[in-house]
Amino acid sequence: MLPSRSAFARERNTEEAVPHGVTILSHARTDTGRRRKRNEDSLFIDAALQLFVIADGMGGHAAGEVASKLAVESIHQFIQWTSGGGTFSWPYGFDSSVSYQGNRLRTAILYANRKIIEAAKARKEYRGMATTVVAVLMDGDVANVVHAGDSRAYLIRESVLMPLTSDHSWVEEQVEKGDLSAAEAREHPWRTMVTRALGGKTDLAVDMRRKQMRDGDILLLCTDGLTSMLQETDIASLVGAANGNIEEATEALVAEANTRGGTDNITVMLLRFQEETMSAAREGP
Repeated sequence: MLPSRSAFARERNTEEAVPHGVTILSHARTDTGRRRKRNEDSLFIDAALQLFVIADGMGGHAAGEVASKLAVESIHQFIQWTSGGGTFSWPYGFDSSVSYQGNRLRTAILYANRKIIEAAKARKEYRGMATTVVAVLMDGDVANVVHAGDSRAYLIRESVLMPLTSDHSWVEEQVEKGDLSAAEAREHPWRTMVTRALGGKTDLAVDMRRKQMRDGDILLLCTDGLTSMLQETDIASLVGAANGNIEEATEALVAEANTRGGTDNITVMLLRFQEETMSAAREGP
């Protein structure tokens, strides 16, 4: 059994002081949208552990909802297990090219992948279920970002929106090859086809990124229910119009995605970083 105290709120507001004098303000919202009957997205915030997760489930019946919930629960469970600083084994190896905290988050996601695969094998109705994930684990004022699938992370710094993730999707691969333009990819009938997800292969590859946060920075985590409805320029404009009020910005993003059709579940999480004295950027692989 996974920890029963794990929370999956439809709306979350938290504030937590973290090392180096950084304060993280967070607000999150998940919405079914206008076309779907069920919300298969899940979100999770543990301010004390400095862990922030969004997952977008896929699968027939309620399996997508099961997969996304199991993903965020399992990630949280592993981060809890390893929060004491004691010695433990790394079931998927330790990547010396990235930080300790980055390894914790990477391993947590690989552990979640295994749990989803096991659950799918155990129950016929769960076969084929999978989920995308994007997660942040803080290391002082450095954000470790890990993702699989087409759920995204963005940094908004001084009103400029910067992608921190690249979609694991068929259309993104074609854009990188030069076979599709970004505009064509947005309208392509295969635009929702992901090439990586939790619940697929046991040897799942995830992408990792470290980014040092500065005073006033905002991190946006979201599912494709937002980015399929809004252009990046629209997202930057709506967040900027809120003047640092992340609750207002979150609600505006969800509302606008619904206004433009709301064809999928929409999940948005915003993290705003505050620090009185900021150090020079220290970014790693």
